[in-house]
Amino acid sequence: MDRFRELSVFVAVAEEGAFNRAARRQNLTPPVVTRLVTALEARIGVRLLTRTTRRVALTEAGARLFHDATGVLGELEEIEANAAGAHQTPRGLLRVTAPVQFGQLYVLPILREFLDVHPDISISTLFVDRVVDLIDEGLDVALRIGDLPDSTLTATRIGFVRRVTVASPGYVAANGLPETPKELAAHNIIQPVGLEQAPHWPFAAGGKTSVARLSPRLSVNTIAGWGVTRALSYQVADAITDGRLVEILRGWEDRELPIHLVHHEGRLSAAKTRMFIDFAARCLRAEADRLAAL
Repeated sequence: MDRFRELSVFVAVAEEGAFNRAARRQNLTPPVVTRLVTALEARIGVRLLTRTTRRVALTEAGARLFHDATGVLGELEEIEANAAGAHQTPRGLLRVTAPVQFGQLYVLPILREFLDVHPDISISTLFVDRVVDLIDEGLDVALRIGDLPDSTLTATRIGFVRRVTVASPGYVAANGLPETPKELAAHNIIQPVGLEQAPHWPFAAGGKTSVARLSPRLSVNTIAGWGVTRALSYQVADAITDGRLVEILRGWEDRELPIHLVHHEGRLSAAKTRMFIDFAARCLRAEADRLAAL
């Protein structure tokens, strides 16, 4: 029983990032939490956490134990939930993050539908164009676009998007159509804030890479018609479909940027989190297939 308690407290400290918050969550005093974690480290013989004045972080050994411990605790929770029938009625607060535009276009409709199906669930969102730490921000699920670094997160792939280079039909008619990335140097370039690092746009096709070295005269976080810009396919899908933008240099970019839903396996909210992951993945895969076809 002491070992189970030590693991539960250790997981709480890792997830909360602080001993005092973990103590409140576990209904213990901070000294008791410290004693239990110290006892666990002494018994295992390795340091599991590094303490600073600002936060508590996992060591490499701590990250391995956290992954295994959350799995064990999550399985135990699910066993208890199944016995009580709680898995049939998920409840509580679900916290979800996604990139701003993707979240507004594709995630919000899914959240509304999920809430209609599960009246005991409430949802809080954080739509930001940066990678957030789920533990630091107190989040349950994140939608991420791009390759995932190695981590303790569990990932469910739902599809992919592409980088696309676009311009308005009027701009193309007036200035011609660039046929290679190098020809972009002769065009008005609109730098997409947050997507590329000026002044270089990397392209990749057929396993070969090419870099356009540019001097953008305008940087914006929206799509404009004054020149040539780059975006992710979901950001310009509707504009391409209805003819407001045209894709150029398509043969120069075939990289797939994967889309994943990620979460911490075995958290106390695992039951409702898994149900949302399954629900959202089914909905998002249809959209991802459409975007990939652009």
